[in-house]
Amino acid sequence: MNHATDRGPSTTRERARAERTAPAPVGVVIATRNRSASLAVTVRHLLALPERPQILVVDNASTDDTAAMLARDFPRVRVITLPVNRGALARTHGVRALDTPYVAFSDDDSWWAPGALAAAARHFDAHPRLGLLSARTLVGPAGAADPLNDLLAGSPLGTATDLPGTQVLGFLGCAAVARRTAYLDVGGYHPLLFFGAEETLLAYDFAARGWGVTHCPDVTAHHHPDPGPRTGRSAVVRRNELLTAWLRRPLPHALARTRDLAADARHDPHARRALRETLTRLPAALRARRPLPPHVERAARLLDTVNGATS
Repeated sequence: MNHATDRGPSTTRERARAERTAPAPVGVVIATRNRSASLAVTVRHLLALPERPQILVVDNASTDDTAAMLARDFPRVRVITLPVNRGALARTHGVRALDTPYVAFSDDDSWWAPGALAAAARHFDAHPRLGLLSARTLVGPAGAADPLNDLLAGSPLGTATDLPGTQVLGFLGCAAVARRTAYLDVGGYHPLLFFGAEETLLAYDFAARGWGVTHCPDVTAHHHPDPGPRTGRSAVVRRNELLTAWLRRPLPHALARTRDLAADARHDPHARRALRETLTRLPAALRARRPLPPHVERAARLLDTVNGATS
């Protein structure tokens, strides 16, 4: 007796049809606020992907026409509207709402290359310890390589036999894919950081829980940031870097980084703002302080040495 029909699609055409109708294993979460025009471009690129991923937009309390634009032009895209701007925590709302095993993150000015999400899913399928994957990022219409690509590819943490790519403790938020269970296991982005260099702390948390974080350049994301100035961005980044030190690093390291910022604050108004905001949030950081396990701290120190950070 021929039992071929009991084993699923048996012809090339039937298999292709099954693959087209099967749900994609990677969903996409987009955090946005008041950028409806660039969001529309992002959504169009994501809807055109051959992987046909679920797309979920988390709106950080936009006051422009974001909600109307999505309802009018993209009725099939899921939307969560937050009552207040929650910054990077919007991504966590999206992860909780999706049911795909893997979740890719886009901002309202970034999207994924065709085939990138399928490549990411293959890495996660083949490496059960992989918690988060950092992609190669191409910037702007010319597709210039983001300098972060080389920095991540050259990570001194090297490779691991049970992980793809190079081990890292950092990534670009709009060019990352996470295992959903791992992301929820570590709790997602920290509420103290909002936006700006918030990725390092999340990478620490993945590693502290035993999940691998790697850079895989065969997975590609496109980023089209606004070329205009980002007023105050440097202060926010320095604030979050310092809060990350207080949340997870040894006290001598956090104190040294604080002294560095205080010295800069004497002549730099952005540093003064960063120091002031850090001190305001420091009590909450101390209450939430959870030092890194020794093996992760050793990796962080190795990266400090390469990057020239004080310790």
